[in-house]
Amino acid sequence: MSTFPGSPKLIRGGLVLIDPDTSKVLRIIIMQYNPDTLSRTLQAQSVHTDGSHTQPLRLTGPPVETIKLDAEIDATDQMQVSDAVTGQAGIHPQLAALETIIYPSSSQLISNNNLASSGTLEIVPMETPLTLFIWNKNRILPVRITDFSVTEDAFDANLNPIRAKVSLGLRVLNIDDLGYDHKGSSLYLSYQQNKEKLAGMFRSGILNDLGINAIP
Repeated sequence: MSTFPGSPKLIRGGLVLIDPDTSKVLRIIIMQYNPDTLSRTLQAQSVHTDGSHTQPLRLTGPPVETIKLDAEIDATDQMQVSDAVTGQAGIHPQLAALETIIYPSSSQLISNNNLASSGTLEIVPMETPLTLFIWNKNRILPVRITDFSVTEDAFDANLNPIRAKVSLGLRVLNIDDLGYDHKGSSLYLSYQQNKEKLAGMFRSGILNDLGINAIP
């Protein structure tokens, strides 16, 4: 709680899992602490005419955007108030909620094995919920987790982790990945349109500031 009345509420980042067909929210994972840094990489998708030349001013689609961040999880506050779940399992539930994003469900695995055992020739790959990375209202992004690593720093008497750092690598899914009819595509287009709106708020400089009066 803020020590100053009237202080703005701290907005947290997080991940939201939704059903891609119905948009029903399935799970909300809020970061306990916002990461100090957020690393983003954008790779332009230019037109390649052959193995050595490109048309640099033509683009085949949106850039490939990747995000990297470190999230910290600490059970200290929950332990101080004798939270029952934390006392029983430490931060295992929080870690499991993150980790299972990249797991097919056990029921899907069993179902596919039963289909294979019954002689089904083609088994459709298992689909997961759509993961959204939310970093305030300007960044609501459909993503796929590409890298996931956990460093567990401290444990309770039963070896349950009570402090950990989770490193996430995220690949933003754009319209080329999802197709225009997918729920994630409408979210991506809203993200890009908002980015264009923000770019329109930028105050352009003048050539004199660059030491020239005109483009030769």
